[in-house]
Amino acid sequence: MKTTIQVDKKVKDKLEAMKVHPKESYNEIIDRLISVSYDDEELSDETMKDIEKSFEQVRQGRTISNEELKERLGIK
Repeated sequence: MKTTIQVDKKVKDKLEAMKVHPKESYNEIIDRLISVSYDDEELSDETMKDIEKSFEQVRQGRTISNEELKERLGIK
């Protein structure tokens, strides 16, 4: 079954530029993009708790700049 979709010319041009070979269809390009961007592995409860803890630290303003992190790690 085929479905027609509308995309802006800019999007069509970007899809065209992403072709691996000249005869690659837009469907194949979109499928490839979805495949590389989708991770079907669920996050563990522990990971979800760690993420929420990190968000809370950001909300509380407990962050440092990239420059400060580099200094702490001794990176130039």
